[in-house]
Amino acid sequence: MKEIEHRAEELISWVEEIKDKNGSSAGALYILKDNHVVVEHYSGRHSHEEDARIVQADSQFNVASARKSYLGLAVSFTLYDKYIESLDDPISVYMPELDAEIVMDTTIRHLATHSHGLHIDEKGQWYREFKAGTGWAYRNIGVEILTELIQRLYGKGFPQLLEERIFSRIGLKETGWRTEPDANLVNIIVEVTEPSLSGLGTTNDGTEKNLFVSAREFALWGQLHLQKGRMKGEQIVPSQVIELSTSIQNVAYHDESLPDNGLFWYVQGEARPRSEMGERVPRESYQILGVTGPTLLVIPSLNIVVAKMYNKRYNYGGEDYLHYLREFSNKVADLFTDSKQM
Repeated sequence: MKEIEHRAEELISWVEEIKDKNGSSAGALYILKDNHVVVEHYSGRHSHEEDARIVQADSQFNVASARKSYLGLAVSFTLYDKYIESLDDPISVYMPELDAEIVMDTTIRHLATHSHGLHIDEKGQWYREFKAGTGWAYRNIGVEILTELIQRLYGKGFPQLLEERIFSRIGLKETGWRTEPDANLVNIIVEVTEPSLSGLGTTNDGTEKNLFVSAREFALWGQLHLQKGRMKGEQIVPSQVIELSTSIQNVAYHDESLPDNGLFWYVQGEARPRSEMGERVPRESYQILGVTGPTLLVIPSLNIVVAKMYNKRYNYGGEDYLHYLREFSNKVADLFTDSKQM
């Protein structure tokens, strides 16, 4: 046990080193193993201001693109609730106003796995980078389309849908699309020498990047998935909804370096060079992250959930970001694989 505690301290030291190296003012690491908290670490302040609030358990970080895991679950609900017939339905069936030529053969599956091939130019015009299903590119246009799709199908934004079906039922109070200042909200650092940003939005309907989550509730979101939708002795989310979201949903690519995806989650099948997860992370693991540094990693075979939080945009820096993400996930896998063997 002492060896495991020592290795966990090494992981915390790594998190702190990256925080300081890249200019985050805040950091957190929260790990659940067998549904028990085994690591809970907080450091820094909500901004670089001297009087900024110290990071605590109730500090809520802007998770940026990690919000896509929440949208992905809402997309999975649309199939379970029979609002759509299949992930392979063309998006034009539900949104006929879209340019038929540009979105030709683009399906809901393509949009949720970053394989749609759509992009937007500097003038705001849509264009096609590659034929849908033949490649992979991380573009937010798919998120925007599916956010609108949920609104149309349910008559409400996906945050409200999740609040009604999940958040309120498992008691999430530190998770939400924030529009008003609050002492618990961690600011976003763009450049260390510049004033920090609030990260607040103007609406809570999911169309903006204003989802704030505490490290402990981010981990609970991962735990909900790990436990196939069962929490507190109750089946909160149908297991098939979780399984659809967190299993590989993209078609096989000719380029074997491209990452596999569930519904926005990165999913580990064969280890992929361009995946966010390292080669030592077990199969069927899945992960999501945001540009401000938050990472949620779920490793079912080891029964662990890892929530790592930062507050600096482009926290991992330029072309090296994949290296740091893969290094961290490999360290986690090594730590808990070793503990399993002891």
